[in-house]
Amino acid sequence: KPRSARRGRHVSERITRSHHVCTANDDTRTTETYTDYGLMAAEKGLCQDVPKVFQELTGMGKAARLKQLKHSPFTLHPSLIQWINFETEQARAGKPARIIAKFNSLTEERIMQALYRASQAGVEIDLIVRGICCLRPGIPGLSENIRVRSIIGRFLEHTRIYQFHHAGEDLVYCSSADWMDRNLFNRVETCFPVNDPALKAQVLEQGLGFYL
Repeated sequence: KPRSARRGRHVSERITRSHHVCTANDDTRTTETYTDYGLMAAEKGLCQDVPKVFQELTGMGKAARLKQLKHSPFTLHPSLIQWINFETEQARAGKPARIIAKFNSLTEERIMQALYRASQAGVEIDLIVRGICCLRPGIPGLSENIRVRSIIGRFLEHTRIYQFHHAGEDLVYCSSADWMDRNLFNRVETCFPVNDPALKAQVLEQGLGFYL
């Protein structure tokens, strides 16, 4: 678009920054095969984080300190463990606790152990796993509160969506990362929050609710 259109109604207005983040590689091959979610956002924290990730990729410095994005191989795995453990503590205290997640594969051992502990504490857990799932649901005394569904639709749904009740705060994240060692430790992957209430409701209904 013309420079004036990017700046707003008048050229003199302040330029606003926006970024697009999504749940997959944004290339023609992937987009012709799978369906994914993308978020075009102008939130200040997110727009400050995205350039830092690219600076991290092109430089040789230490891991970037991000405000809203979680990213592997640095903060994503610890954040997932932290969110699962928080639900576990809530359930042990007799408070509502819930986890719903959709991704392609689940093989990472520490996440599975955290989910088993959460189930034992009484957390209700629904996982929508399109491919490999090494966790065994429905085992008395271990995973009776975990349900796993495998859905492969004609649109080859490729979205990764994580929902945590989080004491009523209702954290909703979309991500490019499956819960695998490959994605969490050996690649750069991003995980971004869905903060807008209308978009959050849409993601929960269309991305999780329909599949459950």
